[in-house]
Amino acid sequence: MNGAIDAATAALARKGEQPAFWTASNNDSLRMLDARPEGLTSAEARDRLDHYGPNRAVVGLHRSLIAKLAKRLSEPLIAILLIAAGISGATGDWQSFVIILIIVFFSIGLDLAQEQKAESAVEALKRSVAVTASVRRDGKVEELPVKDIVPGDVVELRAGDLVPADGIVLSGHGALANEAILTGEPYPVEKRPGPASGSSPSDAFNALFGGTSMVGGEALMLVAATGAATRFGAISASVLAKEPPTAFERGVHALGMLILRLTGFLVLFVLLTQLIHHGLSLESFLFAVALAVGLTPELLPMVMTVTLARGAVRMAASKVVVKRLSAIHDLGAMDVLCTDKTGTLTEAKIVHIGSFGADGRDSARAAQFIRLNSRFASGMRSNLDDAILAGAPAADEDGWAHIDDLPFDFERRRASVLVSHDGERALVTKGAPEAVLSLCTHVEAPDGAVSALDEAQRARIAVLLDDKGRQGFRLLAVARRRMRADCRQVGLSDEAGLVFIGCAAFLDPPKASATEAVARLVKAGICVKIISGDAAPVVQHLVETLGLPTRGLMTGEDISRLSEAALAARVGKTDLFVRVSPDQKSRIVRALRRRGHTVGFIGDGINDAPAIHAADVGLSVEGGTDVGREAADIILLAPDLGVLATGVAEGRRTYANIMKYVRMGTSSNFGNMLSMALASLVLPFLPLAPLQILLNNLLYDLSEIGIPFDSADEETLATPQVWDMKSVLRFTLVMGPLSSLFDIATFVLLRWGFGADVAVFRTAWFVESIATQILVIFIIRTARPLWTSRPHPVLAATSLGALAVALILALTPLGGFIGFAALPLPILAAITGISLSYLAAAEILKRFAMRSKSHAPAGQLAHARAIEHAPAIQRTRHSGKRPTA
Repeated sequence: MNGAIDAATAALARKGEQPAFWTASNNDSLRMLDARPEGLTSAEARDRLDHYGPNRAVVGLHRSLIAKLAKRLSEPLIAILLIAAGISGATGDWQSFVIILIIVFFSIGLDLAQEQKAESAVEALKRSVAVTASVRRDGKVEELPVKDIVPGDVVELRAGDLVPADGIVLSGHGALANEAILTGEPYPVEKRPGPASGSSPSDAFNALFGGTSMVGGEALMLVAATGAATRFGAISASVLAKEPPTAFERGVHALGMLILRLTGFLVLFVLLTQLIHHGLSLESFLFAVALAVGLTPELLPMVMTVTLARGAVRMAASKVVVKRLSAIHDLGAMDVLCTDKTGTLTEAKIVHIGSFGADGRDSARAAQFIRLNSRFASGMRSNLDDAILAGAPAADEDGWAHIDDLPFDFERRRASVLVSHDGERALVTKGAPEAVLSLCTHVEAPDGAVSALDEAQRARIAVLLDDKGRQGFRLLAVARRRMRADCRQVGLSDEAGLVFIGCAAFLDPPKASATEAVARLVKAGICVKIISGDAAPVVQHLVETLGLPTRGLMTGEDISRLSEAALAARVGKTDLFVRVSPDQKSRIVRALRRRGHTVGFIGDGINDAPAIHAADVGLSVEGGTDVGREAADIILLAPDLGVLATGVAEGRRTYANIMKYVRMGTSSNFGNMLSMALASLVLPFLPLAPLQILLNNLLYDLSEIGIPFDSADEETLATPQVWDMKSVLRFTLVMGPLSSLFDIATFVLLRWGFGADVAVFRTAWFVESIATQILVIFIIRTARPLWTSRPHPVLAATSLGALAVALILALTPLGGFIGFAALPLPILAAITGISLSYLAAAEILKRFAMRSKSHAPAGQLAHARAIEHAPAIQRTRHSGKRPTA
């Protein structure tokens, strides 16, 4: 028995696959699951519960605090900072020790707080799962905990119930399920016995899925899969799965490794040269240690945190809430955005956009009669009825009275009302177009004339309805029949010989702002891909209506046939994905990341949670489900891509400011440390005492704390920005040795030109070093010429303030406590000339040092060309008017 059930359920747990259990007949399903319509016995259920385990689709995520802490301490950058702190403490530099530890653990604490996101997402999933269910056991119905349900159980479901597991409908009466939690689509889905023929869950009219809800009717469900084997369980597993590091995490790791290599090279070089020339001594060892600390960007975690936090504040003002600070960088680095259509490209609501007659033209008569039906029909009212009644009633609807009606049911797929007006009575029937048209024998012309409905005209109406469906419209047909003046009751037999009047058309209308928002994103170098559970004609019609340039289309069935490598090869050239399942959404995201893209995914439903989790930056909207919001890194308070485009610009500004510190810190520190290492080869003394090195480094770091407030060049905001360690290394190897060249000139001038003693030498070089380090900030903060880009006042104040403190310490009697001495005016003049010459050279060389290739991938260039050369219908901005039916 268990072997057969295993075969039917095991594949459900495999990533990227869903067995089409809904394609089997009821008898075959009962046989495969060794089940009966009257249900299992308690003994059978216990055996299966032991074999399959509890029906818990959502499992908890428990990581110990020690494990979380160890993960972060293993990062190269954090490890370097902790080693530097330990060395500082061991050598008596307790100020540096305390400062570094505070900064490191503040950064780690913020990161740990952000990790609660995954656990919160799981808790939100748990709130979406039923607690108890009505199960047939031992020949009777029992209310059992959902965790005790097993494959083969038979569950009774009614309107308002949450579906406890995946299964098929054995029998039903007007069963209607709301699957928006899995599909994101607002329309309820009719459920009836099968088998279904399609392999896609969207074709499974006989399948019920755990986590969805019954909104109408009744159904008897045979459980086919429980726990992790359900679609809901697969979503839970995806939310908990460990994803590859984000763009920000990869960049920080690469920066840590770069600093580690530079530090190792320089320290070993100094120790080796000291050993050869002077032999190892405590002072030379401390000098090498000071070099290591000097190369360490102690304030980098703080600068990154403050910069990201300031970016989060600015983004909040633009209706973008940031849950994970580093996601701001990932948003700026994003070069591919995947989005569903509902809520972002459309209004996420059903609107009655018009009614048409048998000839396809607007029809006031069709609108009038379909409104009468929705107004007087009893029983369950659908969201389509609400959309019809949302409009103002027409004047010619006055005077109608309700007499009797036949409520809607899913076997007939229609509802009828008997109404009277001025002594005349009529039966008005509204329902699925094919169901209503099959009962019609006549058709009404636009002028009200009635004629027989022949086969040719019936075929033309069928073609019209099919064409409207391909355009993305949902349709309800309406027909009428004159009744006797004394008729007071109607039955099913009266729904015959009807006169076809026309149809009402419904649409989730496109957003007027979507075209402009997508254009802004594409102009910013972001390729927009639409991933939807809807059919291809609906999505294509929306794209045409909005004038969005797109390339290629893939369906869920196409994706299911592709391996991971094959999918990765095709996703770059495809912008429309239709009829996709939740696991396929996350497969698309991973395939794009595998191709080197930084991917954002915006969604609002539980079905979107796996893809949100898999993306570099997951986005949701304020009105989304709890799970979607908890899984996201960023939440848009307004479900508008225009808001997202603003957030992207802020993310790039934040990245630009972080990179300013990285470039300045690595190049300046490397240059200074290289200068001292080279000087130690020829000088009989160390160019700076260890304490003076640490003071130099501290003042320089303090000068840069205004960077988070600085602006960014327009060129930086125009394209996606990602960590590029090659460009950082090139900048370091160009600007660092440049400063060393002028340092060496200073050494030569002081030692052999002025014959300065040790104290004067160290003081003069400290002044030259700190002055050039701080003033060059204003040069290398921008790729533009210095005089064309003005720094933020806060950055100017912190930089010039730190320089003033350094000069006061070096050139006043206070410097005596640190080993400095007074400088003669000729030396001061020479130092000033060398510093100005260095700044001029830095302004010239920075153009080469800061040169970088564009980060825009080929997909974005193709998008830009598509916009420029698209047909006129696609380039035209959407007017905001509703499309006519």
